[in-house]
Amino acid sequence: MFPALTEDQLAIQEAAREFATAEIEPGAMARDHSAEFPKAIIGQLGEMGFMGMMVPEVYGGSGVDALSYILALEQISYADASVAVTMSVNNSVACAPIAAFGTEAQKQKYLKPLASGAVLGGFMLTEPDAGSDAAALKCRATKVDGGWKLNGAKAWITNGGVGRYFVTMAITHPELGKKGISAFVLDADQPGVIMSKPEEKMGLRSSKTVMVTLEDAFVADDDMLGQPGDGLKVAFGGLDGGRIGIAAQALGIMQRALDESIQYAKTRHSFGKPIGEHQAIQTYLAEMHAKVEASRLLIYKAAMLKDAGKPCTLEAATAKLFSTESAVWVCDRAVQIFGGYGYSREYVVERLYRDVRVTTVYEGTSEIQRMVIARGLTK
Repeated sequence: MFPALTEDQLAIQEAAREFATAEIEPGAMARDHSAEFPKAIIGQLGEMGFMGMMVPEVYGGSGVDALSYILALEQISYADASVAVTMSVNNSVACAPIAAFGTEAQKQKYLKPLASGAVLGGFMLTEPDAGSDAAALKCRATKVDGGWKLNGAKAWITNGGVGRYFVTMAITHPELGKKGISAFVLDADQPGVIMSKPEEKMGLRSSKTVMVTLEDAFVADDDMLGQPGDGLKVAFGGLDGGRIGIAAQALGIMQRALDESIQYAKTRHSFGKPIGEHQAIQTYLAEMHAKVEASRLLIYKAAMLKDAGKPCTLEAATAKLFSTESAVWVCDRAVQIFGGYGYSREYVVERLYRDVRVTTVYEGTSEIQRMVIARGLTK
């Protein structure tokens, strides 16, 4: 296969697959129904080194490459995308910005507990009126003695209510426009950080997503990431890796949908033979397989470029756009193959269909990916 995976990468992939099969998959359906957060599983993932995979070992991480990370993430997502998104957010938008922009003291203070899974992290950028238009933030950071006080609202915050350290964007110098946005590491375990009840979501029900209100929430001067005005630089610095990660989540979901569909097509009979022998079903399966394989190659290519230290913005956006849109189509076809059973909560394809839908929305919508791709092609 392309690319040829190293022994270490194959070992990480297999370890993730075995853990997902034995520990994550058995309770996935029940957690989806109850919206129960998988706290024990997240702790185990931390012990295995999966919560800070690309964090250097000196800060308690596994120190592996991006390709190893997405190999593991795909396997976790195959079993339960809710667990995968919790793991992904901790890795890609909590640990990664701190590792890239943090001081030595910040790395020692925050990366070790985040990478171990002792605490969870997240990312506070999106606001009720500022999603894809990140420069339209309204959250304000006002200078006070020893630090800053944050006031405003943040929306769709994954790991809210269960996480502690959040990379947070706020306006420090409003007169400078988008250059007046700064980044902080906010400790959510304090007065002034108000977590609303978890959102009632269509999918990814056992991951926690909340609205956050900040009322004079304090961050010390030492908790600013980078320099004043570096907020969007910090926020956008991890976008390529984040997009590759979301693509890997979509890949795991659609691979599961394809596997479930193949098995069902072999055992379900109509008109005297397995439905997999009917041309209409064969056409679906063939196209599903093609989309899965094409997505995998796009994702691997983007990850390899990132590991090589080469520009990968175009490739990451392409991988996310194609993989997530393909995954939605694949899961839709899986429901169609299962017929009425595919619409029942007793069958996993119904959960896959709900879980996959958001992959075309978060970490940059498909519309944003098309803009990024077009700019990359024409500049």
